[in-house]
This record gives sequence, structure tokens and C-alpha cells, in this order.
Amino acid sequence: MSLTLEQVRRVAHLARIDLSESEAAATVIELNGILGLIEQMQAVDTAGVEPMAHAQDVSQRLREDVVSEANRRVDYQAVSPDVEAGLFLVPKVIE
Repeated sequence: MSLTLEQVRRVAHLARIDLSESEAAATVIELNGILGLIEQMQAVDTAGVEPMAHAQDVSQRLREDVVSEANRRVDYQAVSPDVEAGLFLVPKVIE
């Protein structure tokens, strides 16, 4: 698939991009190069190849999920102007 100069002008018009004639011609060449590369990649036989989540076979080192801070909710809510059932009460913003 390749794009014509008229198609590039149309897309530029729809995107509200002002392209000069030389810019439009250069854009046609660049876009056709990209589309050619995509066609080459689609031509590769990938039958039997499993999809990968990452290009390299790596895994993250995970730390243990342990509590490292003490529960200080009562201390924090003691200085709050309004608390109910362990929740902070705030003024209504939207009617």
C-alpha cells in the first residue's frame, strides 16, 4: 500500500495541518517508507510463534508484601474537625 500526494494533502487538511508542496512531497516519501516497512513485517511467517509480553525474557524481583508502618488512624483522626465511623467527613462540594 502506498499513499498518493492527494491523500496526504487530504489527511493534512482533516488534521488542520498546513503543509507546503515540498513538505507534502517529503511526507509522502516518509509515510510510504513506513508503510513499506510495515508490509515487510507483515510478510514474515509467524505461525507457531507464541505472543510475548516483553521483548526480553525478564521477570521483576518482588518484595514481600508485609506491613511496615503502624496503624495510626486514631492519631490522624484525633485532629480532624469531623469524623464518623472511622471516616473523615468533608463539606459537600457539589449539590
